[in-house]
Amino acid sequence: MFIIFKIIITAILIVAITEIAKLNDRIGGLIAALPITTFIILFWLNYENNTVEKISNHVSYTLLYVLPTLPMFLVFPYIINKFGFYWSIFISVLITAFFIIIVHYLSKKYGYKIL
Repeated sequence: MFIIFKIIITAILIVAITEIAKLNDRIGGLIAALPITTFIILFWLNYENNTVEKISNHVSYTLLYVLPTLPMFLVFPYIINKFGFYWSIFISVLITAFFIIIVHYLSKKYGYKIL
């Protein structure tokens, strides 16, 4: 029952952000850029009595996964005008995968494995 509650709350937030983005691009982008889902996940992890170490590891790995997505945010607005939506998504996935591999090799030197 608790899983269904978590799904409903999370879905409501995603739909609300999407609807706000339809009304105002800037406010929608601002809200989407906030770590709302991360905070929700941290809340659920804490509520479910996970250890502080588990929660801390989650935040560290989240940072490592955010870094390789940043180039996609720089490139996507440009390539969508050149190639259209679906090609831009495909190219963005490739760019993100490329940078995930780079971050993986760099982070491995410091004791983190993201793949």
